[in-house]
Amino acid sequence: MTQHTAPAVAPLPADGVYFRACNLCEAICGLQITVQGGKVTDLRGDVNDPLSKGHICPKGTALPDLHADPDRLKRPLRRDGDTWHEMEWDEALDYVASQLKAVREKYGADSVATFQGNPSVHNSGTLLSAGGLVRAIGSRNRFTATSIDQLPHHFAGAEMFGHPFLMPIPDIDRTDFMLMMGANPLASNGSIMTAPDVRGRLKAIRERGGRVVLLDPRRTESADHATDFHFIRPGTDAYLLLALLNVIFAEGLEKLGHLADFSDGLDAVRDAAQSFTPERVEGLTGVSADTIRTLARDFATAERAVAYGRIGLSIQEFGGLSQWLVNVLNAVTGHLDSEGGAMFTKPAYDLLQRAKKGAVYHGRFTSRMRGLPEFDGELPNVVMTEEITTPGEGQIRALVTVAGNPVLSTADGAALDKALSGLDFMVSIDPYLNETTRHAHVILPPAFGLEVAHYDITFHLLAVQNTARYSLPVFPIAEDQRFDYQIFMGLTERMTGKAGNTPEEKLNMGLSAGPYNTNLDELKANPHGVDYGPLQPCFPERLLTASGRVNLAPQPMLSDLPRLEAALEVTPPPLVLIGRRQLRSNNSWMHNTPRLMRGPGRCTLQLNPADAAGFADGQDVEVRSRVGAVTVPLELTDTLMPGVASLPHGFGHSRKGVRLGVATQHAGVSLNDLTDSRRVDALTGNAAVNGTPITLHMAAESGESAAD
Repeated sequence: MTQHTAPAVAPLPADGVYFRACNLCEAICGLQITVQGGKVTDLRGDVNDPLSKGHICPKGTALPDLHADPDRLKRPLRRDGDTWHEMEWDEALDYVASQLKAVREKYGADSVATFQGNPSVHNSGTLLSAGGLVRAIGSRNRFTATSIDQLPHHFAGAEMFGHPFLMPIPDIDRTDFMLMMGANPLASNGSIMTAPDVRGRLKAIRERGGRVVLLDPRRTESADHATDFHFIRPGTDAYLLLALLNVIFAEGLEKLGHLADFSDGLDAVRDAAQSFTPERVEGLTGVSADTIRTLARDFATAERAVAYGRIGLSIQEFGGLSQWLVNVLNAVTGHLDSEGGAMFTKPAYDLLQRAKKGAVYHGRFTSRMRGLPEFDGELPNVVMTEEITTPGEGQIRALVTVAGNPVLSTADGAALDKALSGLDFMVSIDPYLNETTRHAHVILPPAFGLEVAHYDITFHLLAVQNTARYSLPVFPIAEDQRFDYQIFMGLTERMTGKAGNTPEEKLNMGLSAGPYNTNLDELKANPHGVDYGPLQPCFPERLLTASGRVNLAPQPMLSDLPRLEAALEVTPPPLVLIGRRQLRSNNSWMHNTPRLMRGPGRCTLQLNPADAAGFADGQDVEVRSRVGAVTVPLELTDTLMPGVASLPHGFGHSRKGVRLGVATQHAGVSLNDLTDSRRVDALTGNAAVNGTPITLHMAAESGESAAD
């Protein structure tokens, strides 16, 4: 039971209309918010936002609910067994800093690990100030959500173009042929493609006579807005992409266009694709040779086309090869860095402005136990559990989590859940007592949502149009609340004696040094945002490779091809598991909002009827993998290809000690109680959580599967 004093009451905001961007997902839709009597009385899309143009999704409408959530923490909590006690802020910051320093001084810097979750990049206060604390700790055991679902994109960007954030973005508003693989942008609102109103943008492609082709193991919401849909077996995308390239080279359809003057490795790519004929891969991929040949010809000859591969390509054992090959497909058909193809942004705040040509981003050190390589200063999160539980020099003994819930979001979350209970010290900078933070000795809850100023540093860099927007707070905070940057700067100062610059100061410096020479005052004077126009070709000027040229055939990718070749002869498991995204959810932390949880239960195991011998729609089934088992309602649907089952990501709110009133009523089960941290993309270190082999069993029995 929590012991506390009466919290201070926050002052009410002035009545009026406020404009800001929603920071709950990558779409960063503009919002128009009306406040009367201290409450939001109307929230709708901002029709004057140059990027979203009035679009809004259900998550945006839930922002006032998040602000008023009774389960949201506002003052520091310290755990004593199963009891939580409130603390004063200075007392809490002093205590946390002293504990982190004590562990570091006793066991070394690597004994203190950090994990930053996905919401970190949705809050500029965290994004611009958490780094100071990470550097103050000085540990190699640094983990983020990147290696859960997107590391292959960054790996390909670094190897091919010279920087992890040189990731091509589909020029969706000007393309006539969009090839999507393993992507469901109608549920994700785009992903590594900041594109509000994807539905409208896909419709516009069709209305101008273009095509939208989608390949996925599940006929998703996005498939309903495609002109062509094809099932593809999970984890086989690299084979399909190589087969497409095989046809393009065999039929002389390749054309680099303006890239020809500054690209290397075309012959190596040609050689790599030579043995992967459509006939050779059709049995494994499930896509017919005729379909592959037609698709290759149509894509290569289209005037404006773009290939886009997202999460389904990244979270598999060949994620690095898949994302590399998507870029190669765009390049060799003349659709990279060209209008209507895969392009690069020119953001007002440019994360690349201080980058050095030829910098090395991976392999500078490896994890202690499994020897997996770092990337951009962080280790793959699949090694967290073993680094906590295995004794020896460098063992993780303390952990700082920031806006993350890795117990639900990382592979084999049940093993991590158990490991966290054995830490010497853990602190979570998070506004909720969730499945991960329940293990913390101290929780430091930051203000968030409608209470914070915000600039989308990352998502303007990934947007389909060059825009900028600065959001001012709508609601003031109470005296006993703190902003995220105050927490990070307070801890950093206690550990180093220096606090650093505020996020606003850093933003101003970055905007002033950026390509448009703007500043916060100018953005504040334009509350709907500023439009800097469509994406423009920018190569070779923006390339950051040592040679200043596009590297079409990086050696790490070529060296990984024998692993792909060997796997072609392996018989696939009879049934594998994939995740699925949902529009009214955001990973693990939007399940505590009543309006987003209305309707039938969404945590179901979807299965094709062809795989359901002995099972009935709606019954509870036990799903088993190598690492665990869960019991979940069965939903039979032909939207899954045979041999594939699907669970949504982010559920599993039944663990003891969680303070999430609504979420626990819709607890569901965690996909990552089944995924296996030993399944990994050997090239990049990204978790291979798609394609997990599973078996199905009667829920009340421990015998053989009913499908055996």
